[in-house]
Amino acid sequence: MISTNDLKNGITIEYEGNIYVVMETQHVKPGKGAAIVKAKLKNLRTGAIYEQTFNAGVKVATARIEKQLMQYLYNMNDVYYFMNMETYEQLELKAEQISDQAKFLKENLEVYITSYEGEILGIDLPDKVNLVITHTEPAVKGNTTTNALKDAECETGLKVRVPLFVEEGETIIVSTADGKYVSRA
Repeated sequence: MISTNDLKNGITIEYEGNIYVVMETQHVKPGKGAAIVKAKLKNLRTGAIYEQTFNAGVKVATARIEKQLMQYLYNMNDVYYFMNMETYEQLELKAEQISDQAKFLKENLEVYITSYEGEILGIDLPDKVNLVITHTEPAVKGNTTTNALKDAECETGLKVRVPLFVEEGETIIVSTADGKYVSRA
């Protein structure tokens, strides 16, 4: 159990039968009445984000999330295969469990599989991944306005906006948080 006064970003809690990670907290002391804690919570099962208000000092249950390092192998139809690199056991995850993160997965990428009491919640990707550009239009000469960008498609099917100087076949670094171009690899 943890007091709502001690909620910080990244802490996982169990509340009303769901598992949440705290994204943001704000302590509010109104002129009248007791202090409250406003929290932005992300449901680890559905990915939905909620705003929740707690009375200050109320106890909530902490959720112990287990993370296991695994290597992404391949996908077939809507099933994604991962391997534990120590025991060589394989794990299958359905597309719904991975959702939008699938567009960052490429063979041999190491990810953390997150679980709670044996229930697999999903995957934690590295902050950045290296992807090869498979298709992009050539830069138009003279189109050099500040921060000019063009569309590009990566090997995983991810579409990203890149600077004009990036060409097909180049490897770029993409942020997994927002899916945006970071730099050349």
